[in-house]
Amino acid sequence: MIGRLSGQLVAKQPPWIVIDVHGVGYELETSMNTLVALPALNESVSLFTHLTIRDDAHLLYGFGREHERALFRALIKVNGVGPKLALAILSGMDEDAFMRCVRDDDSKALTTLPGVGKKTAERLIIEMRDRFPEWEDGSNALLPLEATNGRASARNNLADAEAALVSLGYKLTEASKMLADIDPNQSTEALIKAALTQRMGG
Repeated sequence: MIGRLSGQLVAKQPPWIVIDVHGVGYELETSMNTLVALPALNESVSLFTHLTIRDDAHLLYGFGREHERALFRALIKVNGVGPKLALAILSGMDEDAFMRCVRDDDSKALTTLPGVGKKTAERLIIEMRDRFPEWEDGSNALLPLEATNGRASARNNLADAEAALVSLGYKLTEASKMLADIDPNQSTEALIKAALTQRMGG
């Protein structure tokens, strides 16, 4: 089991990143909350990881906080919730916001996340309430990450942000609408974070 990786961040193509560890490049998929906290390319980075082994692939997921990884692991145990949906949930809200939704029976807030319908939201509330002890005591310390100040063109950043939102489960037209009123002169990560924040606030 690969539980943590420390190395050089050599590629970012949301939601995928590549970390070079002594000459070996590890490809990881991350939540958007972790992605926006990553340093610039070629900087050092350390992430908690979760490895999923399938017949056709070994998939590695990266998290800036151990608490976030613990919640991811609890989410994928819920019937009908796989890694893709779990990452979409973690990208749309942080662990504390998710906990509040479960404790307050706020299924409406959960249904604003891509791929989460009313029935799935209700199932998450019921099943995750019983799973809180598995993850809520986990360390919530953020690994030493620094936000990046990307200098790529606004057009490329918007395209990358749109693609990342689509990868989370939003429709292309919905992703475009989420980004329409956001200042495009920001890094891809900042655009994604602003779109998700605006979505949850709306």
